Amino acid sequence: MSGSQTAVTGKSASIKLGDGSAELPVLRGTLGPDVVDIRRITADLGIFTFDPGYGETASCESKITFIDGDKGVLLHRGYPIEQLAEQASYPEVIYLLLNGELPNRSEYETFVKSLTNHTLLHEQIRNFFNGYRRDAHPMAILCGTVGALSAFYPDANDISRQESRDLSAMRLIAKMPTIAAWAYKYTIGEAFVYPRNDLNYAENFLSMMFARPSEPYKVNPVLARAMNRILILHADHEQNASTSTVRLAGSTGANPFACTAAGIAALWGPAHGGANEAVLKMLASIGSKDNIPDFISKVKDKNSGVKLMGFGHRVYKNFDPRAKIMQATCHEVLTELGIKDDPLLDLAVELEKIALNDDYFVKRKLYPNVDFYSGIILKAMGIPTSMFTVLFAVARTTGWVSQWKEMIEEPGQRISRPRQLYMGHDRRDMAPLDRRS
Repeated sequence: MSGSQTAVTGKSASIKLGDGSAELPVLRGTLGPDVVDIRRITADLGIFTFDPGYGETASCESKITFIDGDKGVLLHRGYPIEQLAEQASYPEVIYLLLNGELPNRSEYETFVKSLTNHTLLHEQIRNFFNGYRRDAHPMAILCGTVGALSAFYPDANDISRQESRDLSAMRLIAKMPTIAAWAYKYTIGEAFVYPRNDLNYAENFLSMMFARPSEPYKVNPVLARAMNRILILHADHEQNASTSTVRLAGSTGANPFACTAAGIAALWGPAHGGANEAVLKMLASIGSKDNIPDFISKVKDKNSGVKLMGFGHRVYKNFDPRAKIMQATCHEVLTELGIKDDPLLDLAVELEKIALNDDYFVKRKLYPNVDFYSGIILKAMGIPTSMFTVLFAVARTTGWVSQWKEMIEEPGQRISRPRQLYMGHDRRDMAPLDRRS
């Protein structure tokens, strides 16, 4: 949605300050609440607005993703996440987010072929892995290696050309699973596994994660389907912290590899990308089913400091639309793998049952969210907790790149420059060193 297409409602918001006043236009998007356009407020009244964390501020216009947290709605280019997760392949969602429409058969086959042709890494990139300690966190390896891609593709710096932007987008999305899987292989001391052109996106990632040169590897179709859904459900989530970071960095004209590395750094924060890892830590702290009642009692006690991780969501005030799909996927994976005696997973299933039937949680709409189930699935599949956020980054790269492209291609795009409420010293004069007390 370009600036010239923004719908003006005809209404305005009146603000008075002393003898001055301003009439601010009210804008209306396709969906969601109306937005007060404050771009003239400084010129008209000489004031800024104050919104720490930008929780009530629309920082951009976008056509990519819409969330209605009160109703539990998540749309990608207008398509409900439930339909995409059940019916689409991840490359279809990639194409949709990048281009605005789902591909037809011919477009899909051409796109997948191009995506497949970019999965390989430059052989010299192997040397980067040898520079890391074996116990380095995979997110550190991912962040550093993705940023280094700009040294191998200097043409990415020419963001003014659409061909360059499209090629960079393809390279990032295609190579991210390879870098992620190699980061895992490096930390466990196993040989790197190269991508295979006969496998789809989800299958290829599983192959690079778990295959070994010494023996053939057959991808389990149930696990591949689960991975496909995980990738789709995490592909984009509107203007979250990491996406906003990518846009902020991209507004300076930085190359897309550097911008994506910035997004990875933001995602690394435990308040953002570490939620499903926090679920497993919570389960480990509970210990056994016998301890669940005591744990639930502590959760209900506001003074205990104990939190129920993986339930409720900052955005979704009703339910997380991704959670129901992930719940079904979770049970499919556990059944396929025949996991019946894993204490942690048994504990998670029991905790889910209790919380879903406890009036305290039901009244507060604290339903299991996508992070609760994804952590259980990934653990069951043999993916270590250190790789959870890495996998999140693999999926979210599609959203980051789509949002970056949309921003760069926006007419009148300008560098981001938030303002502040200054609370420091007023102007004062500096005393010589020997005269300071």
